[in-house]
Amino acid sequence: MSKFGRFSGTDNYVATDDLKVAVNAAATLRRPLLVKGEPGTGKTVLAQEIAKAMDAPLIEWNIKSTTKAHQGLYEYDAVARLRDSQLGDERVHDIKNYIKKGKLWEAFTAPELPILLIDEIDKADIEFPNDLLQELDRMEFYVYETHETIKAAERPIVIITSNNEKELPDAFLRRCFFHYIKFPDRGTMQAIIDVHFPGIQKILVSKAMDIFYEVRDVPGLKKKPSTSELLDWLKLLLAEDMPLDVLQNKDPTKAIPPLHGALLKNEQDVMLFERLAFMARRNG
Repeated sequence: MSKFGRFSGTDNYVATDDLKVAVNAAATLRRPLLVKGEPGTGKTVLAQEIAKAMDAPLIEWNIKSTTKAHQGLYEYDAVARLRDSQLGDERVHDIKNYIKKGKLWEAFTAPELPILLIDEIDKADIEFPNDLLQELDRMEFYVYETHETIKAAERPIVIITSNNEKELPDAFLRRCFFHYIKFPDRGTMQAIIDVHFPGIQKILVSKAMDIFYEVRDVPGLKKKPSTSELLDWLKLLLAEDMPLDVLQNKDPTKAIPPLHGALLKNEQDVMLFERLAFMARRNG
């Protein structure tokens, strides 16, 4: 695996055994690791922590709905060159002055073998993954303006994240090693909380997790709260010095948890909990 050792998580990131296996398998095969899972389950942070654990530079390509595949390779600014030629600028004689390197170019030519993160690939157009097939497969591309081939001396480790907003093409999936980050069970969640809040009162965490998982289990919830939102909620409970009995003696007629804005992120879900509280009051 060249300079890369085996990934076993970090002090700041709790990696389950199956996730460690996936990361190390992708690193061994030098296949892109495609990581899916609910938003807030640590997909992006995973790439950052792999870079730390392997002491490798991280190159991040954050995908938007308007991102095109060629932007990851390079962009040629013909308009700027035309303007400079009209102004008599000496820069026009070297076309390289008007080529902006993309994130793949950076990764392929980095002096130290990097981790390349392609974040939220499913935000882009459906053709985006297909347009990168050859480049990710061969780890090279051709620059037509300068007639040069940019080729990686050694394949970097590529981490690709997806929130499952769009189906990815089969041809793209074949070239990846796939891992789905399951939502943490209570044991894993406890370990994650211990990393972020060492020494936190165990009974507070237990009661908070009871409420958190109950909220996630409510039928009809539009957006289930994520791991990151639980951590935000705990931080608020601690900052507000929330009395433990508020969580312990949960009143079903007040179905919305305290400081619920950290957990419920749209009006439909808040209204759903208000209806549940109303029904509880009406029933007795």
